[in-house]
Amino acid sequence: MSEARERVRSALIASGLALPARRIIVNLAPADLPKEGSHYDLPIALGLMAAIGAIPPDALTGFTVLGELGLDGSIAPVAGVLPAAIGANVREEGLICPASCGSEAAWASPDIQIIAAQSLIQIANHFKGTQVLSRPSPKVHEAAASKLDLRDIKGQESAKRALEIAAAGGHHLLMIGAPGAGKSMLAARLPSILPPLSPGELLEVSMIASVAGEIEGGALTSQRPFRSPHHSASMAALTGGGIRAKPGEISLAHQGVLFLDELPEFDPRVLDSLRQPLENGEVSVSRANHRVTYPARFMLVAAMNPCRCGNAFEPGYACKRGRIDRCTSDYQSRISGPLMDRIDLRIEVPAVTAADLILPPPAEGSAEVAARVAAARDIQLARYADAGLPHVRTNAEAPASVLEEIAKPDAQGQKLLRDAAETMRLSARGYHRVLRVARTLADLDNADRIGRLHLAEALSYRALAEDVRQPA
Repeated sequence: MSEARERVRSALIASGLALPARRIIVNLAPADLPKEGSHYDLPIALGLMAAIGAIPPDALTGFTVLGELGLDGSIAPVAGVLPAAIGANVREEGLICPASCGSEAAWASPDIQIIAAQSLIQIANHFKGTQVLSRPSPKVHEAAASKLDLRDIKGQESAKRALEIAAAGGHHLLMIGAPGAGKSMLAARLPSILPPLSPGELLEVSMIASVAGEIEGGALTSQRPFRSPHHSASMAALTGGGIRAKPGEISLAHQGVLFLDELPEFDPRVLDSLRQPLENGEVSVSRANHRVTYPARFMLVAAMNPCRCGNAFEPGYACKRGRIDRCTSDYQSRISGPLMDRIDLRIEVPAVTAADLILPPPAEGSAEVAARVAAARDIQLARYADAGLPHVRTNAEAPASVLEEIAKPDAQGQKLLRDAAETMRLSARGYHRVLRVARTLADLDNADRIGRLHLAEALSYRALAEDVRQPA
């Protein structure tokens, strides 16, 4: 705030406004709440302008103000304009903000009064009536069409199937395979089969991006987020934190995809910090003077090698580090059991052979898969809306209390599930996650009831991890 004093003084002088030659005190109440950030510059400057008569004294009544000042009197963009505009609209107030953030603020409501100016002079002229600042219009960032398509991947039909199931139900996915098998290629093409954001989801995602300062030019995007942090990322970078408790990668991936490549290379403490957000869809960042809760409802997609050398799944391979099962279990035991238990789909991605690469491109691409995913998600939206759960959008989010009704298998499926639960020693969480995946498989088949085949496929995706953890 000490720097704000000099910025405000210089900006007012550059705008041709002379400050009185006496000490000026600005009271930022409540005093016990720490103030930090440059978005206080503009409200301080406008308060002084009203005090010295540069603008009418009552001009600022009923307005929320935020913006950073340049030394020349210009108004620079700041983070958090969209949630500030929504909060002002709830209080039935207008908003004064930088011109570059006006389109972002316009998404809050078509009725909110917005004054988006490029300089202090423009605001003064607007209130004096010599210049009229028109209300900005909402803008959408038109992203270029993605060139990534599932048609680019030859072979890996089982992995594509798992990718479709994960997209349809919002399930978490772990891919285990040798280097070069195509795990990263598959993950990068997941956004191409996901449906666009709904209006409600768009505002949720954009508010988080606004707080993080990641909205460019005030334009929002309807594409789902895809975040891919490096395995050296710290806990604060992943879950959120820092001096201003900014949202982390898991919140920036809200309603989208968080891709963690080389999963065992992440710090184990960082990975275990994902356990609670994976369960309840939000993360709390606590500091000594305040606590912030950010939404974090994301799809976790992870990729890893079977062992450090990556060749454990190759037939006849002899590891120089010792027995294959020992090498594999040592590497994969870096992932804790509770975290693994929260991953719905675990698949093995075999290495692609030369014969696969010679084959022509597959006939089915992302467009065909995306259509099936969208149809399955529409079924889920209607189901949970009828059940009085409009906030639940996918099967992965469904509470366990409603699974008995929406995911009730037939008689054969019930017997298979009972036997598998005893054989595989499924935890209560694992049991419910199998039901959620089976419900998604039934939705893809447009089936009202979960059958034995749906449960068998859902259990097969769970069995890989049980086998993986067996040697440990």
